[in-house]
Amino acid sequence: MTDGIIYLDNAATSFPKPEVVHDTVRDFYRDNGVNPGRTGCDLALNAEKMIHQTRKRLSNFFNKSLVDAGKKKDPNRLVFTLNATMSLNLVINGLVRPGDHVVTTVLEHNSVIRPVNHKIAEGAEATFVKPDGEGYLDPEDIRKAIRSNTVLVIVNHASNVTGVVQNLEAIGAVCHGKGVPFAVDTAQTAGVLPIDMAKCHISFLTFTGHKGLFAPTGTGGICVADDAEITGTIYGGTGVRSAVPLHLEEYPYRLEAGTLNLAGIAGLSAGLDWVEERGVKNIHRHEMELLGLLQDGLLEIPGVKIWGTTSLTNRVATVSITAENYDASDIGTILDVDYNIQTRTGLHCAPLIHEHHGTVPRGTVRLSVGPFNTRDHIETAVKAMAQIAADRFSTTKV
Repeated sequence: MTDGIIYLDNAATSFPKPEVVHDTVRDFYRDNGVNPGRTGCDLALNAEKMIHQTRKRLSNFFNKSLVDAGKKKDPNRLVFTLNATMSLNLVINGLVRPGDHVVTTVLEHNSVIRPVNHKIAEGAEATFVKPDGEGYLDPEDIRKAIRSNTVLVIVNHASNVTGVVQNLEAIGAVCHGKGVPFAVDTAQTAGVLPIDMAKCHISFLTFTGHKGLFAPTGTGGICVADDAEITGTIYGGTGVRSAVPLHLEEYPYRLEAGTLNLAGIAGLSAGLDWVEERGVKNIHRHEMELLGLLQDGLLEIPGVKIWGTTSLTNRVATVSITAENYDASDIGTILDVDYNIQTRTGLHCAPLIHEHHGTVPRGTVRLSVGPFNTRDHIETAVKAMAQIAADRFSTTKV
């Protein structure tokens, strides 16, 4: 870790990145760094090849059952964006019109809540399904919320506040049975948990690169199922068929326009290499072992409360806490200044789940474990929280 920092904010972005990601981005800028092209110079052709190969690899990564069955997934339906927020905006804006109905949940990030609220302001309707006391959705509640004019069900795979992981296969089966497109926000799980679009009947899988895929910021995308349809909402240059007056309908151009983050995509490919070499399940196992150690320690501290489930099943390695007589922001400051521990405090761009838990307006302290964390990091964090809780009537460590 940099300068002795203990980084426990991997739900915001993974840090540090693997060295291979740094090297790949640097090498791309040094040795290539040009716009891709299907014809022209070697550098442009090489950039185009890198982009296509990364599309194909990511498409296969999210569609393992199809690959194992020897079936082909169209790689051009893997669309690159700048982040999960942009991906979710493209999905929502491309599907929802005035008079339509959307089913989503109170667990969502503002990257879903705000676009949906804008659609409501334009004349659409939405139902926000609530989870149970531990944060899990009942697929039957999703079924009950679907109406005749429902055009989209959208849920996050894992909460960025509590780490609770939803049963995508069960929810997807409901959507498939009702004939409603199913979109999933995998910002917290892409590269962290196995995700199979076909098995879960996912129509639109949105992801970011800079978290569990260890890519640079400014990378993300949408994997569109081969039988899903969506209207494009951004227009411009595509590098092909430039004489056509309207934006192209074929994928990936339907949802892409302008210059892509080429070095970022090269880094995304390198991050995917790193994940696949170590194995998604192995990475998750390491993180969950450390989460268990962290939760066990926190649960022994008087005055500290964990919000959401403490189960290590159907979770990612994220936990949110509060401490008696402290604002969350004060705890975060003390952890940073006095202990060199980086966390994230507040509402985490997910106000509805904080309202559901009753942690508005101050929010919580979120600690999220990554693959580069160690037992020493976790033990230090627990000791720090124990000291802070013991000094709970002061906002500075005595």
